[in-house]
Amino acid sequence: MAALWKLPCIFICENNRYGMGTSVERAAASTDYYKRGDYIPGLRVDGMDVLCVREATKFAADHCRSGKGPILMELQTYRYHGHSMSDPGVSYRTREEIQEVRSKSDPITLLKDRMLNNNLSNVEELKEIDVEVRKEIEEAAQFATTDPEPPLEEIANHIYRNDPTFDVRGANLWIKYKSAS
Repeated sequence: MAALWKLPCIFICENNRYGMGTSVERAAASTDYYKRGDYIPGLRVDGMDVLCVREATKFAADHCRSGKGPILMELQTYRYHGHSMSDPGVSYRTREEIQEVRSKSDPITLLKDRMLNNNLSNVEELKEIDVEVRKEIEEAAQFATTDPEPPLEEIANHIYRNDPTFDVRGANLWIKYKSAS
């Protein structure tokens, strides 16, 4: 439908090389996910390179804004940890593989190195940013773990922005909640 109606839509497939504990090579006959749109053009993008993603996104946005319809971006990334609490992440790949990818293509490290090599920043500035970010993360985590849950009556609040209130069915079929904007 998106191709038929030439909708200005960017579809993103985040390919981190493993679906749960199965490598993409073992799970798909074709791992060229960016080509699977048939009538939708696709791009394969190095999702570990911040600047590559930025430029590909600019290209995709220009494509859509020019009236050419949708586009698919396959962002090739890598996840360093397991998929969930029950997935240690090392039963289907080695610790060495994970360390190698992290040492050669970590997005933050690559961007820092690029910024330093091109004199866009210095080590001190980057350390200050790192300290600020870690502090912000710690404060957000603290807030998330200590802030009380909202009352159940507010479960349907802020679902839609400007629509009139409506009934929302919750886990208990006999209780109706009113939405609020």
